[in-house]
Amino acid sequence: MNRFEKPTTVQQIRLERRLPSYWRVTFDHPPLNIFGPETIPQLNEIILALEADEDVKVVVFDSAVEGFFLTHYDFLAPLEDTIRLPPGPTGLQALPDMLARLSRAPVVSIVSIRGRATGVGSELALASDMRFASSEKAILSQWEVGAALVPGGGPMARLPRLIGRGRALEVLLGADDVHGDLAERYGYVNRSLPDSELDAFVDALAIRIASFDKQAIADTKRLVDIASLPSDAEISLEWDAFLASLSRPASQHRIKALMERGFHRLGDVEDRLGYHVGQLGGEEDPAGRSETNGVCQTCAPPPETCDHD
Repeated sequence: MNRFEKPTTVQQIRLERRLPSYWRVTFDHPPLNIFGPETIPQLNEIILALEADEDVKVVVFDSAVEGFFLTHYDFLAPLEDTIRLPPGPTGLQALPDMLARLSRAPVVSIVSIRGRATGVGSELALASDMRFASSEKAILSQWEVGAALVPGGGPMARLPRLIGRGRALEVLLGADDVHGDLAERYGYVNRSLPDSELDAFVDALAIRIASFDKQAIADTKRLVDIASLPSDAEISLEWDAFLASLSRPASQHRIKALMERGFHRLGDVEDRLGYHVGQLGGEEDPAGRSETNGVCQTCAPPPETCDHD
């Protein structure tokens, strides 16, 4: 049994066993629910428990942080902290390994999205079996291409299977916000529900499924997986491309610009839903430059020549 490094003492994920058959996993890492190498061992412990427990049938992922389900990877953490994590049982690196195992676990995984599910948050949602979103408050995105990065958690393999090639490319290459109702129309989520109804709907569905026979659930899911899940080889290519893209000058320039605009900070209340690269409206900043994703578009490409820093 593979174990990653000892978890940090600061718990960013809470596990509640509402019933022996129904677990709730809550991300609680304010202010933004950023996901990083210190979060990986904590999530791995939960995946291991889901794989080993004989009673659990359903797990729901949600958030305790207002405005944020789960967001981007922690770019302030040293890259070595991620690279040195050992591969998981699939042979994939830590994060893609856990997402692949979640998809295949003999347990139904459901995400309840209220707030931003961006980057890793979107990738966790795509790796889960079902996705339900708040019509008013859910925002999904794969923002990485806007920062000259390649997404690494499997969205290129998973999104086309859900929403088709054209819409997948729109989400991935447009790198823009996808709100709850549009996400439902595209098939990015199962349903978009009024925010006041989201919790009750997800809870009722989870309890209903948890009342059924576990072997019937596991066998049905396994057979659906044959027709719908990407291979580990597809996922591995994405993680390798993500790591390679991190070292390119274009991505270094754009990540630096994002950090300067508060990518890892919570902004004013008026800007909370547009605190990072989801804003792609050609905004003019006080310096008079036109920006997309918080990156100088007047000077790009090539970003190395930008003299507005």
